[in-house]
Amino acid sequence: MLRGFYTAASGMMAQQRRIEMWTNNIANANTPGYKSDQAALRAFPELLLSRLDKATVPTKTPRSFPLQPTIGSINTGVYMQELIPNFRQGDIKETGQPTDIALINGTLPVDAETGKEGTLFFIVQNENGDIRYTRNGNFTLNPQGFLTTNDGWYVLDENGRRIELPSTNFAVNADGTIVANNNRIARINIAFAANPNTLVKEGNGLFRSENGVLPSALGNPNITYTLKQGFLERANVDLNRAMTEMLSAYRAFEANQKIVQAYDRSMDKAVNEIGRLK
Repeated sequence: MLRGFYTAASGMMAQQRRIEMWTNNIANANTPGYKSDQAALRAFPELLLSRLDKATVPTKTPRSFPLQPTIGSINTGVYMQELIPNFRQGDIKETGQPTDIALINGTLPVDAETGKEGTLFFIVQNENGDIRYTRNGNFTLNPQGFLTTNDGWYVLDENGRRIELPSTNFAVNADGTIVANNNRIARINIAFAANPNTLVKEGNGLFRSENGVLPSALGNPNITYTLKQGFLERANVDLNRAMTEMLSAYRAFEANQKIVQAYDRSMDKAVNEIGRLK
């Protein structure tokens, strides 16, 4: 019976995490470049049960031999193994803001290991020189005239330098070249991740690579993309699916909760009624 408590409780915890995940997706439905999370649920390893027994051999001097006949396997519950971002391209919407830049995927190589296309990212850097990657092109000019994210991360050019602009009166070509006052200022660098699932999601639309710096997509003949100034990539959250999945997780949580309550009532009877000495 105690094993039943643990199994139902693990189901409640897994569904609670699913609810939190879908709630976070819904909350970020209007966040530019946000990549929705998907849950990977997994059962705990199965246990093979056996019974301690013995067999007696009818000899002149009876002998007993220990046996362990197999009863069968039993599952010990479920848990959320990991959250996997969905890197599908989001819809593109027009904003008219010159500092808003949408990164639109074109032709991308297919990863041999996963069988899926890679994806592209803007490369940003903080004051300490840490490199991160983002799909959120909702940029701004800071007081010093550098192109940054709203959180203050500097957007990098093809040479790994921060992009400094004279004003918001500039144009961004399809290949990322920035022109102001008829002069070429810089070219926005774009990183390519062959398997984006190896990246770590940090929040605020940022991803971290634990396998070194991602290679640049510039100059790669197998990669095509387009940058559109005055546009933003929207979050790829499917609100209808998110609401449906969240309600499904809530109902599964309630079902496991009722099982725990049923076990609790059974334990209460076993302890306070059946086990009572008269």
